[in-house]
Amino acid sequence: MSPGDRRSPDDEAASTADRGSTTDGGTGDRRVDATGSDSAATESGADGSERLGSRASTEEPVWRRVWTATDGPLLLFREVAISFGIVLLIGLVLFGVSGVWPPMVAVESESMEPNINKYDLILVTEPGRFAPDAADETGVVTRTAVDGEGHESFNQPGSVVVYKDPGSLGPPIIHRAHFSVEAGENWYDRANPDYVSADSCEELNNCPAPHGGYITKGDNEASNGKYDQANGIAPVVKPGWITGIAQLRLPKVGYIRLALTGAASFGSLVPAGLGAIGASGAYAVGRRELLG
Repeated sequence: MSPGDRRSPDDEAASTADRGSTTDGGTGDRRVDATGSDSAATESGADGSERLGSRASTEEPVWRRVWTATDGPLLLFREVAISFGIVLLIGLVLFGVSGVWPPMVAVESESMEPNINKYDLILVTEPGRFAPDAADETGVVTRTAVDGEGHESFNQPGSVVVYKDPGSLGPPIIHRAHFSVEAGENWYDRANPDYVSADSCEELNNCPAPHGGYITKGDNEASNGKYDQANGIAPVVKPGWITGIAQLRLPKVGYIRLALTGAASFGSLVPAGLGAIGASGAYAVGRRELLG
């Protein structure tokens, strides 16, 4: 180093300070760069989160996708759910009107023909509900009480009742109430001779009456020509055994229910089932075309 280039200690210190500043600045720049890189990563992460949040916020809720579906499993699920809801709503309405559950019963035999046929579905109401003036305290109108005039039910006088004998393992019975008896009553003389096969109370089943209740019979004269109590179908029907009063008949609608429970053959149900499947398919296709 020439004498002209000699620097004072102050100049060297200043130079060193400058170099330190430069070095620090470089290091600082690197820190800034590193920090900036970290910040960028953080911002990138933030942007990614924002983009994910944006996708989550713009994605339709499941219920909306189900409601607006025009094809595929979501459409099938919606149609099944709607059908189930309609059935449930109808059931609740019928329960509110009838006061009993189930509000409908399916007829399994021909014992009430021709007025109520096998496989009919019958709407029943709670005993005493909608009872006419001729009804007794249970809500039942007996045939002998109005025979020839007044109240009729399913083309004949007297209420058609649904009853269940607690001592029987069979299904409930739906027959007409003919007259009521008191406990210990000799009801032979009050009976229609055509509906008994005995010459005296002693020869007649359930006579004298073991308890108070009703004498009942099916309307079918061929298969149920005698009182239920005379031919051993049921004892005198206690008022508490009556679960409903028949009000309305839906022809053949009860077939599906009986077939599903094994009380009816599936043979005749196959065409109906195929028709229902075809109708459902046409309905879904039609809805898809309209919505598309």
